[in-house]
Amino acid sequence: MNTTSFDHTAFLKTLTHRPGVYRMIGADGEVLYVGKAKDLKKRVSSYFRRAANRRIQSMVAQIRDIEITVTHTEAEALLLENNLIKSLQPRYNVLLRDDKSYPYIYLSDDEFPRIAFYRGARREKGRYFGPYPSSSAVRETLYLLQKLFPVRQCENSYYANRSRPCLQYQIKRCTAPCVGLVEREAYLRDVEDIVLFLEGRTNDVVEGLVKRMEEASAALEFEQAARYRDQIEAIRKVQERQYVSGERGDLDIIACITREGQACVQLFTIRSGRNLGNRAYYPRGSAGRSEAEILSAFIAQHYLDRDRLLPGELLVSHLPEDREALEEALSTQAGRRVRLRANPRGERARWLKMAVQNAEVALRSRLAGSANARRRLEALQEVLGLDEPPTRMECFDISHTRGERTVASCVVFNAEGPLKQDYRRFNIEGITPGDDYAAMRQALKRRYARIQRGEGTLPDILFIDGGKGQLQAAHEALEETGVQGVLLVGVAKGPERRPGMEQLFLLQREGPLILDPHSPALHLIQQIRDEAHRFAITGHRARRGKARTRSVLEEIPGIGAKRRQRLLKQFGGLQGLARAGVEDIATVNGISMKLAEKIYQAFHGNG
Repeated sequence: MNTTSFDHTAFLKTLTHRPGVYRMIGADGEVLYVGKAKDLKKRVSSYFRRAANRRIQSMVAQIRDIEITVTHTEAEALLLENNLIKSLQPRYNVLLRDDKSYPYIYLSDDEFPRIAFYRGARREKGRYFGPYPSSSAVRETLYLLQKLFPVRQCENSYYANRSRPCLQYQIKRCTAPCVGLVEREAYLRDVEDIVLFLEGRTNDVVEGLVKRMEEASAALEFEQAARYRDQIEAIRKVQERQYVSGERGDLDIIACITREGQACVQLFTIRSGRNLGNRAYYPRGSAGRSEAEILSAFIAQHYLDRDRLLPGELLVSHLPEDREALEEALSTQAGRRVRLRANPRGERARWLKMAVQNAEVALRSRLAGSANARRRLEALQEVLGLDEPPTRMECFDISHTRGERTVASCVVFNAEGPLKQDYRRFNIEGITPGDDYAAMRQALKRRYARIQRGEGTLPDILFIDGGKGQLQAAHEALEETGVQGVLLVGVAKGPERRPGMEQLFLLQREGPLILDPHSPALHLIQQIRDEAHRFAITGHRARRGKARTRSVLEEIPGIGAKRRQRLLKQFGGLQGLARAGVEDIATVNGISMKLAEKIYQAFHGNG
């Protein structure tokens, strides 16, 4: 470990004036900060000569080395900086924690195409529309499309095994191509209308429907003409609601607000003139940064390496200082001109104002939630007699059905709420069925043996869902594992198992501790306990369901993993297979008539 202080004077003498990227390195080799500069010497020197805020002072005090990468242009430096920030996650950088892939609407390449929600690598044949800012925006659009155009949204496995129309046909949300109730030509007309609608060419859709309505009316097919009329009216209503006034192209509107050391970035997505929705982001490490700095970091991390997300124009509430470098990098990536604009006029000014207002509301709500969380932690500190509020809390729960497929859950909370990436489940084996104490001991030993080996962090408080017995079992497990300094709290349901009547058990206390039903500390404990309960139950149900699903087929000789997979895929799951006849089962590739009879008998018995 390097503990020698950094000689910045000697280092700066050798530094170039060319553009590039600098990395501030701490004593243990940790990258503290990654930055870019048009002039490396000027930028790095500024950290050591100007009066900086506390965050910068703290970082500079920890610097033990600075690594430099020289680039040809500032735009090149921006791209490298973005890649390093994403891979290294330095704690003094503004970090956008958004690792999920973006959702799309997917139109399949089948004979009768289906339209569906899609997220992930785009490997399937077909067309993809989007990306959308959130999954709710996709689902809302799919719901809208289903009302306007009766195209199927069911999975192929379900579609291939229908013998009669489903409920979607009955409520006029599908034309039942699965059982041949619609001609392919008519079905594909609806598919074409969906494509035009998603491309923003709604007027073309309406014109086509008007033409069909007139043709149906001329042919005295008044019922069909009335359906076209209703469809046109519905699309007109949607068009009025969806279009951004004055816009017919692609545009993203980005507004940033900062308050009390936190920031909110609000992103509105406009594609083909349609408002696809908005989403709030809360970048980490925003304290002491200006809105322009945060927007610069957000735009780089959100768009770079994601060319499909890039519209031709970004409308921003604050113009970043490195606007030209950002525009150059984004344009290079997209293969076309991308511009950043601020201070718009007319309708655009109104939309930007709305984005700012949304950011203010979202941040106010988040800060109120943070204040409430602090109050609950302080109340818990007081109730349990702690020296300071807890920073990490864990809770364990056990779930099983008459001892079958026991699962233990561990959920983790910090001052901001649940840390879902740290949640864990444990499949419990080798105990007497129904022995919750043994299950708890096994789960805790497995969890904290890993932490003792340096694979995690110990909590300040460990909650156990249960009373004295569970608490004692947990205490024994921690002693055997060598864990010390963790406060154990048992949370029992109390009389009549009513919420608000919980009893808290502590090792050093004789009787139970009963809090006021309105206590913020109790509300926090209930939230953590209920989350552990939910996580355990969902894990147990998934394990039990998987075991029961597989066991029927696994017990049949001659059915291996590939045949099991083929059967379940062909019939859309175990229920579809259970309903199938011998002849239907025998149509599956690799399943003989004799084997089909065995499968049928496994579900229905020899009778």
